[in-house]
Amino acid sequence: MAQVLEFKLPDLGEGLTEAEIVRWLVEVGDVVAIDQPVVEVETAKAMVEVPCPYGGVVTARFGEEGTELPVGSPLLTVAVGSATADTDTGAETEGSGNVLVGYGTGAPPARRRRVRRMAADVVTSVADAPAAAPAPAPAPAAETRGRDDGPAPVISPLVRRLARENGLELRELTGSGRDGLILRADVEQALRAAATLEATTQEATLLPPATLPTTTTDIDGVTRTPLRGIRGAVADKLSRSRREIPDATCWVDADATELMRTRAAMNAAGGPKISVLALLARICTAALTRFPELNSSVDMDAREVVRFDRVHLGFAAQTERGLVVPVVRDAHVRNTEALSAEFARLTEAARTGALTPADLSGGTFTLNNYGVFGVDGSTPIINHPEAAMLGVGRIVPKPWVHEGELAVRQVVQLSLTFDHRVCDGGTAGGFLRYVADCVEQPAVLLRNL
Repeated sequence: MAQVLEFKLPDLGEGLTEAEIVRWLVEVGDVVAIDQPVVEVETAKAMVEVPCPYGGVVTARFGEEGTELPVGSPLLTVAVGSATADTDTGAETEGSGNVLVGYGTGAPPARRRRVRRMAADVVTSVADAPAAAPAPAPAPAAETRGRDDGPAPVISPLVRRLARENGLELRELTGSGRDGLILRADVEQALRAAATLEATTQEATLLPPATLPTTTTDIDGVTRTPLRGIRGAVADKLSRSRREIPDATCWVDADATELMRTRAAMNAAGGPKISVLALLARICTAALTRFPELNSSVDMDAREVVRFDRVHLGFAAQTERGLVVPVVRDAHVRNTEALSAEFARLTEAARTGALTPADLSGGTFTLNNYGVFGVDGSTPIINHPEAAMLGVGRIVPKPWVHEGELAVRQVVQLSLTFDHRVCDGGTAGGFLRYVADCVEQPAVLLRNL
C-alpha cells in the first residue's frame, strides 16, 4: 500500500507570503524523483522553480497556471511506495527533507513519464483516503543519493536545471562566485568545453516565455490587466514610496568627456571591459563615504533615521516582466572591474529571469541609468525604503564652455532624488556636486582609493 504525501508551497524567504503558478512541470500520473522541480512560480521578487522533497507518482495538483497561492497551501500530492511505480522507473520513496526554493540534491531526476502499471490499490487509496501530512524525512545517505557533502551551491535553480538537462555534474565544477558559488557562467563554460554538448547548451539556455497577466476587454474597448507578481509588487512599492516619503530632486549638468576618455584608456589596457555604469557606481560609493546620510532609511515607527555602514547598491533594470532592481552587495569594497562584472552578471540574470529573491533585496541606495532610454533627465521615485536615488541621463555631445572657450563636449545630466527627512538640501547638493566633480575630473577619486 502506497503512502500519499502532500507537498505544500514552501516558505520562500525574504518575507514573501504568496506566489503565482506560472507553469506546471509535471502532470498527474508522472513519476517524479526526490528534489525534482515540479512547478515554476513567480513571486514579488523573482521567478523560481520549486523542487518536491518526495519521490513517487503525482496523484493530484492544486491550482491552475495563473493562480496565486499563499505559502502553506497544497501544491500537489505524491504517492510514495513500491506500489506506485514500475520497478524500473527508479522512483525514490524517501523524502529529502529539502523544501527551500532552489535547494536540491543535484542528482539527475528520473525521466518524466506516465506510470503504465499503477496498482489498483494505489488509485483506491488516493480516492478514498485523505492525504497524509508530510513528515520531514532525513536526507538520504551519500552513496544512495550520489553525493558527498550535500548539494553543490548554485546561484539559482535555473543554473541547477541547466546543468541537469545537459548531464553536467555540478560538484565537479569550481564556482567563480563568492564562497565558491557556481554561477550560470561557470556552467556554460563547462558546457562549451564539451563540443558534443554545444547544441544542447544553446537549447537549454532558452527560457520559456514569460506568462503575462490575463487581460480582459469589455464591449467599450477598455482593457484591464491584473497587477500581479513582479508588476504588482513594483506598483505597491512605488505607491508606498509616493505616500510615505517626502522627496525632493536636485540636478546638475556635468562634462563627462574626461570620464569617457578614462574608460577608453582602461579598456585599451586590456583585461575585462569596464562599463560606464561601473565607473558611476564607483563614484557613487565614494560620494556616500563623504555623505553617509544618504545611505540610510527612515523608521517612522521608532521615529529614527537608520544609517548603514555598508553600501548595497541597487540599479534599475527593465525586463519583460517589469522593472526590477538587482542589488550589488558590498559595492563600497569593490573596484571598477569587480563592479562591472557584477553588473553584467545581474543584468543577464534579470534578462533571463534567473534573479533570486536575495538578488533583489536589501539595497541601501539605487543608481538609475535612465539614459539608456535616450532621455536626458528624470525625477524618479525613490526605491522604498531607501533614502535616495542617483539618476543618470544620456551622455551626448553638446556645446560647453571649456577652459574659457566654447567647445563640443560629452555632457550628462545628473539628478539626485532624496528623502528630505534624512538630510537638508545642503547635504544633497554636496553629494551631487561631488559626483559631478568626479565625472568631470576622475582624478578626484584618487583621494579615496
